[in-house]
Amino acid sequence: MTDGAGCHPRPAHRLQWPAHALWSLLAALTALVLLAGCAAGPSSLAAGTPRKAVLAQLGTPFTATPLAGGGERLVYSTGPMGFYVYHVDLDGSGRVARTEQVMTFERLAGIPINQWTAVDVRANFGPPMRIDRVYSFDGDVWTYRFIADINLRRLAHVHIDPAGVVRRVMFTDELLSDDDRSF
Repeated sequence: MTDGAGCHPRPAHRLQWPAHALWSLLAALTALVLLAGCAAGPSSLAAGTPRKAVLAQLGTPFTATPLAGGGERLVYSTGPMGFYVYHVDLDGSGRVARTEQVMTFERLAGIPINQWTAVDVRANFGPPMRIDRVYSFDGDVWTYRFIADINLRRLAHVHIDPAGVVRRVMFTDELLSDDDRSF
């Protein structure tokens, strides 16, 4: 008679992780992915980086416009729903001279009224989050998202008349669905 050892194979050992350990691992992996994304973003570009390396790292810019002195501005936008727009300015030899995040209150409030056109706005800030029309203005209202200095989500509303000229810039807070101030 047999002792039964061969009759019932022992189940393979399965690694079981406690739920909190799985969540911790997932959080750590997410943080690594986010940090890797930040490391590869426009703000990580060193001065002197050649244009070809910028394009290899960041891809095709939203716009590329000539600068005085033979340089070029590459615009990278996280829009239309993002909060950031980066200008990567290249010098006359095609190397990074500076990088700047321009989706700020100061930059948006500094749009030259009655001087800039829709082309200027798009070249500097990329695509708007949305384009609306309102009863009190004859033209389009381009809305951009940005983060104010205290991590407050804000909206900039750029009023562009039918001729394509910026006539007004207004600001509001971005109300979230769980915000007590929403009606």
